[in-house]
Amino acid sequence: MEPSVGKPQTQRWGLRYAPDVLTIDFVSLFDASAAEGRLSVATRPGAAAATACEVAAVYASILLYIWRWQRSHPLFWIAILAFIILTHFLHHDSLRALGLTQSGLKGSAQIILPAAAAIYTPVVIYALATHRFALISPGRFGVDRFLGYAVWCCVQQYLMQSYFHRRLMSVIRAPHLSSLTVALMFGAAHIPNPVLMAATVIGGFILAEVYARRPNIWPLALAQAVGGLLIAALVPATVIHNMRVGPGYYTFRQR
Repeated sequence: MEPSVGKPQTQRWGLRYAPDVLTIDFVSLFDASAAEGRLSVATRPGAAAATACEVAAVYASILLYIWRWQRSHPLFWIAILAFIILTHFLHHDSLRALGLTQSGLKGSAQIILPAAAAIYTPVVIYALATHRFALISPGRFGVDRFLGYAVWCCVQQYLMQSYFHRRLMSVIRAPHLSSLTVALMFGAAHIPNPVLMAATVIGGFILAEVYARRPNIWPLALAQAVGGLLIAALVPATVIHNMRVGPGYYTFRQR
């Protein structure tokens, strides 16, 4: 396509992400639709190292909050979240690039929802056949609990995909390695719960791979919410400790 007359074509480096290859190409600055959602390449010395240090500091703060600060400083999560939001301004992240708008929603849903259905349907059939599930009306309380958990899954996917994964993709050039890294981070945040650790590493890798191709968190959060509901319903509380992590896993007492 020919550039508009009288409108100089300014170019910069941009990052093009394909399912199996990560390449560098030119992106026109005046073409916002072409640049949207792509990651900028760190051209200054130490930029990648600075981003890696930022990610490590935020992740360490979250782990410290899970294990210590949620008791001694229960409101410190506000400071962590405020810092994460501040970094979006510093990195010039848009809501669309973070996967928080309707852009990419259909593409993400077309990948993750059939995959989730293929995994969850046999589990539900088995649970019904063994009378672990019963088809009853959930009631207002059950619906409210699920919606509350779904909101929490949205928060988790925002942190793991929109923040951590996006930052890691700007540092780690190998796409599958960045997905694996964020999945391991997701699993480590669920220590010492062995069931949740395994589920979040495996599921986290699948969700990260989908986000890398179609950056939108909403279908991912829905898939996580349904999967978490199945785990909570099928795994005995004595094993999963009511899905607690951190110190709460050890202090769980079944009533």
